[in-house]
Amino acid sequence: MDSQGGPYLNKSAVCSPLGAARLSQLALGCAVVAMVTHSAGYSGSYGVFCMAVWCLCFAVTTLVFFLDATHLYSCLRVSWDNLTVAFAALATLMYVTASVVYPLYFVRTECPYAGCEVRDFRIAVSVCSIAGSLAYGAEVVLSRARPGHTVVGYMATVSGLLKVVQGFVACIIFGALANGSEYYRFAATIFCVVVYALCFALTTLVVVLTVCGRTTAVRFLPFERFVVVYTLLAVLLYLSASVIWTVFCFDTKYGSPWRPASCPRGKCPWDSKVVVAVFSFVNLGLYVTDLIYSQRIRFVSSQTSARPRV
Repeated sequence: MDSQGGPYLNKSAVCSPLGAARLSQLALGCAVVAMVTHSAGYSGSYGVFCMAVWCLCFAVTTLVFFLDATHLYSCLRVSWDNLTVAFAALATLMYVTASVVYPLYFVRTECPYAGCEVRDFRIAVSVCSIAGSLAYGAEVVLSRARPGHTVVGYMATVSGLLKVVQGFVACIIFGALANGSEYYRFAATIFCVVVYALCFALTTLVVVLTVCGRTTAVRFLPFERFVVVYTLLAVLLYLSASVIWTVFCFDTKYGSPWRPASCPRGKCPWDSKVVVAVFSFVNLGLYVTDLIYSQRIRFVSSQTSARPRV
């Protein structure tokens, strides 16, 4: 018992729907890492990415569970609710990506040279990874605030969760830009890259301020109004960048509307341009949705962590 008469350990960290979701995340994450290292295996950049996702999520989830169970999160100078729901949303996206990439590159219907045991382990890894993404998604659903309610945890709102998705999509765009997209050929496409970088930076700033409990740091505007103004700016910037990128990459005057026949698969600039174009419109839709939902939020800033949801 502590000095105030309360228990040292937080029973709700285990005996609650949220605790059950985190225990499921730990069990599935441990199973995935164990099976991959034991027999399933991985190789190449895609395999390393998947393994990094599973190891990182397992390590952070272990830390989150330990801090929540021991009440030690109260010693951190962060908004605990905002931090945990933001991580759960990001982990869901990363797990979903790994759940698609791993079976796509490592699972085959026929048995590989190492035998059917390897194939079966890789199928089991894929299944557990999908289940892990559902477990992280369950935590997001359990932590999410209801629309129209006054909340302390901004990241638990639809608008806050969309910030995590927007940042994740921006990382996909940056990956495609770095993969031979030839964005430097025109000043207009360089402008698009600047737009992507600026919006990503501001989105990251909003998430960091919220997680650190420093929403009052923006002194010239209330935080909720700053978010709305920034989101409207992002909508306008992404709208212009999406149109400009599409014109300068796929119009016959500047590029090609069709994939060149001589372009090697996996190393074709045209493919990277398509990825950037598609996810530019995806992020545009996310920012528009964010702008709509942000009108319904009545946010209460707080320098202390709110009581964890169960």
